[in-house]
Amino acid sequence: MKQRGLEKFNNLVDALGSLPTVGKKSALRYAYHMVLNDSFSALKLAHAIENAVSSIRRCTQCGGLSEDEICDICFDDSRDESKLCIVESAKDIFVIEDGGIYDGKYFVLENLDEDQIQRLKSVIEGRVEEVIFAFTPSLANDGVILFIEDKLKTFDLKFTKIAQGVPTGVNLENVDLLSLAKALNDRVKI
Repeated sequence: MKQRGLEKFNNLVDALGSLPTVGKKSALRYAYHMVLNDSFSALKLAHAIENAVSSIRRCTQCGGLSEDEICDICFDDSRDESKLCIVESAKDIFVIEDGGIYDGKYFVLENLDEDQIQRLKSVIEGRVEEVIFAFTPSLANDGVILFIEDKLKTFDLKFTKIAQGVPTGVNLENVDLLSLAKALNDRVKI
């Protein structure tokens, strides 16, 4: 039950509680800490959130996060353009990049609509030799891989997916870097 007369505090608790994995008790603890124990850090956090929300967008080439039209990875000429790692979410790029184990380019495939398939084809055309699927292992994602392979059959491509080492049903953000490095390094031909 919410305490009366503290509408702004209750709104803060509700806002924090709407974040993934933050329950009501944690939200209350965070709000209390921000308001009474460390208001400077709370204002710093609010400013960082405001700046990020107003400045971050999707890269027009890969779909990853960027402060510019094209992200640093797509803009980097030293990256291997012959390898394209397809991921489910822009946050997966952070997970892979954090390990420093991959030197190619990325493509975020969040849905299978025709516009996204055409964008993927334009990224692949003339440059890519290997498509690496870095999806959470599951039967549904195996179906997505088959669908994408069929859509790209006119290209001369080697299709691989990350090797087992990433447990079935676990998102990439929850995989330790050693398992992720092994899965990427030991990827298998599809």
